[in-house]
Amino acid sequence: MISVVIPVYNRPILVKRAIESVLGQSLKADEIIVVDDGSDDNTPIVLKSFSNKIKIITQKNSGVSSARNSGIKSAKNRWICFLDSDDVWHQKKLELQFAFHEANPHILFSHTAEEWIRDGKPVKQKKQHKKPSGFCFEENLNFCKIAPSTVMIDKTIFEKVGYFDEGLEVCEDYDMWLRVLNVCEVGLLDEVLTTKFAGHEQLSFKYHSMDRYRIEALLKHIEHPQVRLEIEKKLGILLKGAVKHGNEGLIGFCERNFRRINDIGDDKYPRCE
Repeated sequence: MISVVIPVYNRPILVKRAIESVLGQSLKADEIIVVDDGSDDNTPIVLKSFSNKIKIITQKNSGVSSARNSGIKSAKNRWICFLDSDDVWHQKKLELQFAFHEANPHILFSHTAEEWIRDGKPVKQKKQHKKPSGFCFEENLNFCKIAPSTVMIDKTIFEKVGYFDEGLEVCEDYDMWLRVLNVCEVGLLDEVLTTKFAGHEQLSFKYHSMDRYRIEALLKHIEHPQVRLEIEKKLGILLKGAVKHGNEGLIGFCERNFRRINDIGDDKYPRCE
């Protein structure tokens, strides 16, 4: 029925909490796969303490996308759920989400509402963070509104859209969910079943030009007029900052992709105005 994939790198205390939240589910997962992405602290020792309850995959440090992909390829079940090592599930997350798919067999991809905790305090979500459902590719162009830790997905979808892009250092989830939403609808359980934590070291904190990586993802869908509009908007913001800080590499990136958009032929696609 369900395989759970947890990627981890140097988070012994947090991954213990994450694993325990999976083991405590009211509907048990058939398989819990923890991919240790080259941890060099005592994370492997913590994982070994669960060795009779989880499957451990150890690989050299290659990034979260590679770790998730290793878990997906190893999974033996139809349904795959992801859990980031710093997040936790509420007790009925798997039970309610699986029941949702049983009641809606045409939906092969779903997510849930979530709560955010930063430095031990709840974070109020804004209107723009409202969770999407249905065929909503264009609604998700601005930024990622689907969190990996909330997802349940049919493994066959990866055969259609491919795996997580290991060339993206961040925004890999934004990239993946856009590719999925381009071919199918998403279901929503509008109930808080996941808690996301922030305030500790996270990948997103290390990158100041997140829109560069979002643009890389959007370029895969450049045939869509609405996508080209979004790329132009993000390129404009990115270029302004690059000029201000004298970032020649980023300036070149922006200029190349402005030309790429303008070079799309009118005969094949409508040009963005």
